[in-house]
Amino acid sequence: KFVGDALHAFSKKLSDPNNALKSWDPSIINPCTWLHVTCDSNHNVIRLDLGNNDFTGTLGPELAQLPSLQYLDLNGNKLSGNIPEELGNLANLISMDLSNNKLEGSIPKSFVKLTSLKSLWLNNNELSGTIPKALILLNLDEFFDNKKLSGTGVKGVVP
Repeated sequence: KFVGDALHAFSKKLSDPNNALKSWDPSIINPCTWLHVTCDSNHNVIRLDLGNNDFTGTLGPELAQLPSLQYLDLNGNKLSGNIPEELGNLANLISMDLSNNKLEGSIPKSFVKLTSLKSLWLNNNELSGTIPKALILLNLDEFFDNKKLSGTGVKGVVP
């Protein structure tokens, strides 16, 4: 399955009132020409910059089909639902910003597998539950949770 297919499937779950994803043409197999997508010299998607686009919708497992992804920015949208466990499979992820959305549920336990992760922003969502203790062992440079988890209240030790 092509990476472009995964991105197109992801985009289909979103309402895009500002046409930020207009260039995401499923007939173009290589998504490296699409706006908000950055690729490395081998045409692997390494960055998605999709912050502040007023997207509504949910996150699905499709983004986990981007094995080279290092930076994921979805902050400042209106995304709802749970954070998919599958995002914990993005072994190369360095920075993930899901802040300022309407995400709910708990922090996926699979996030403890994100050993390359240095920055994790989850603030200003409606998350609840406990912060996985092993998340602390990741040695994050930046971790912004919801203090109440800025919605309901994640309880746990914050590094």
